[in-house]
Amino acid sequence: MSVRLASPQGKWILLTTVLGSSMAMLDSTVVNVALPRIGRDLDADLAALQWTVNAYMLTLAGLILLGGSLGDHYGRRKVFVVGVVWFAAASLLCGLAPGAEVLIAARALQGMGGALLTPGSLAL
Repeated sequence: MSVRLASPQGKWILLTTVLGSSMAMLDSTVVNVALPRIGRDLDADLAALQWTVNAYMLTLAGLILLGGSLGDHYGRRKVFVVGVVWFAAASLLCGLAPGAEVLIAARALQGMGGALLTPGSLAL
């Protein structure tokens, strides 16, 4: 199926994919701004705060090629949508995390969602 960029459908696809990849990339850095508050609110030490950042980046970097391969195999749109839903659910879990351990696990899940949505957003 070919979609022209000038068509209304093409504009929505472009907007959606740009927002999806921006969401994943922004999340890799925006948490750094909130680290002092996260540390106070969750009574987290420096190691836990480092893992809060690293859990996302490690899973994103480690699984992004797999996300691209899954998009090639199952369809870029389908994997992109799964990645967006996964990322959003993990983000909700991050917001509701009662402690540093849950936050770190949720950030790793966010990285997995980002690894699913990023290749599709760039390819679409």
